[in-house]
Amino acid sequence: MSMKRTYTGWGAASAKGGWRSWAGEWLLLLAVMAGVSGCLTAKDSTPVRTATEELLLSTAMDSALENARFPWLDGKRVFVEEKYFDGYDKGYALGLLRQRISASGALLVKTDDKADVVVEVRSGALSMDTSQTLVGLPAMTLPVPLTGMVPTPQLGIYVKDSFDSVAKFALFAYEQPSGRYLQSAGPMEAKAYLHRYRFLFVTWRRSDVPELADHPKPKFSEVEPPSAQSP
Repeated sequence: MSMKRTYTGWGAASAKGGWRSWAGEWLLLLAVMAGVSGCLTAKDSTPVRTATEELLLSTAMDSALENARFPWLDGKRVFVEEKYFDGYDKGYALGLLRQRISASGALLVKTDDKADVVVEVRSGALSMDTSQTLVGLPAMTLPVPLTGMVPTPQLGIYVKDSFDSVAKFALFAYEQPSGRYLQSAGPMEAKAYLHRYRFLFVTWRRSDVPELADHPKPKFSEVEPPSAQSP
């Protein structure tokens, strides 16, 4: 008496074709799955400057010019000369200066030949310092036999990263067309900061930048024109 065994499905492939048939069926299944699956690729932008840096600088500029007043320009046609101004975020800084001059009652003109007064603006500082305090081992590269130089991560018990920005402006005005000295203002300066801390696995930060602070302070309000200000 004999017994006959019949294999179906995966078992039949294994019994008849061995591991090659089994592997072929798996490859076919993977090909089908790859054909019906989708793929999503995310693209991250990498600008030259970070948003944190720009916020620190703009906050320092806001603070430096927060209380700027130029009542001696009230009612005069003023041309703002910017060729002596240099620094990061020049457009934002000059816009703030023009805003403060206009809010003081000046009538801004586009060319110096139409002005009663020319105001030259300049920057003494408009940049940022960074530093780090570390209690632990800094990141380094170590030689490993048969491998070469291998980088090791920073191992810090306590780490403080400091980002401090500084803005400093000054201006002087002279009459047009005589060139006679009229008035000067400044230096007007201020700072902004962001300090990040880490103790073991606990992190926190402190900042006077409204967008970065845990408890933001309100920004200064718009300056009313002289006619709307109380005497």
